[in-house]
Amino acid sequence: MFEMFAILLNLIYNKSVKIDILTLFPNMFSPLFESIIGRAKDSGKLEINIIDIREFSKDKHKKCDDTPFGGGAGMVMTAQPIFDAINSVITKKSKLIYLSPKGEVFKQEKAVELSKEEHLIFLCGHYEGIDERILDIFKPLEISIGDYVLTGGELPAMVVVDAIARNIEGVLARNSLDEESHSNGLLEYPQYTRPQVFQGLEVPEVLLSGNHEEIRKWREQKSVEITKLRRGDMLKCRR
Repeated sequence: MFEMFAILLNLIYNKSVKIDILTLFPNMFSPLFESIIGRAKDSGKLEINIIDIREFSKDKHKKCDDTPFGGGAGMVMTAQPIFDAINSVITKKSKLIYLSPKGEVFKQEKAVELSKEEHLIFLCGHYEGIDERILDIFKPLEISIGDYVLTGGELPAMVVVDAIARNIEGVLARNSLDEESHSNGLLEYPQYTRPQVFQGLEVPEVLLSGNHEEIRKWREQKSVEITKLRRGDMLKCRR
């Protein structure tokens, strides 16, 4: 009985999340292999594969875009290479995500939710976007990282992957996640480290007191003050 329980705990703790990123520009993703995300990958908590959509093009020049029907500026990514690229990795356990300014605005709650998935596929559009029939066929979750437009989905994909990866069990200490901005509907309190005095500015005395209850109260108060000053809309949502 104990052995079965230990095995179950080991499976939960050592859960790995697989992420496939479909893009026309695979060289843009080197930052995902650095720092905390890189260590998560090295430890086996996270598997990240960068897949070049051009490799699936049946055009002899590996072309993956064309002019839009109906006219208009720019180019549109063609359906065939994207369709085949998605089908090369998708399974019944996959969740497909398309980075789009028309999508749901990405928030911390969504990052936590997606960190529990087994397999995530990120589709990065470029130019004027992708052929709408890809969306009709696969019905991906569409995510936006804000109300502005970028040249492609590569940077948004990195932002979303980073936010998801740090919430995967075992990547960061749980208390690191519990007290940061947006984890409890507030912005994080100020942080200080050595030296105690820098350029005439001193660390708040309460943080040196050793009184954990007073420190907790101070941090909570500061979180409320900062949130009220910078993001009053968040306080309204907590009521």
